[in-house]
Amino acid sequence: MDSGKTALGIVLGIGVGALLGVLFAPDKGSKTRKKIMDKGHDFADGLKGKFDGLYQDVTDKYDTLLEDAKSMVTPK
Repeated sequence: MDSGKTALGIVLGIGVGALLGVLFAPDKGSKTRKKIMDKGHDFADGLKGKFDGLYQDVTDKYDTLLEDAKSMVTPK
């Protein structure tokens, strides 16, 4: 779990850094808002992909454990 927290901290740090970089860029307000929205969508898509991968990993491990338990209970 420590590596997961570290990775999440790094991802959040990158996101905050990108947001601050966009906020302090010398662009018009409308361009800055569009950049923020685009970065937000990219960040959300990245998080969704990570959660989907985590869900798939947990599901696979559950299925494996279930099959192992069935094989232990079922006489051969």
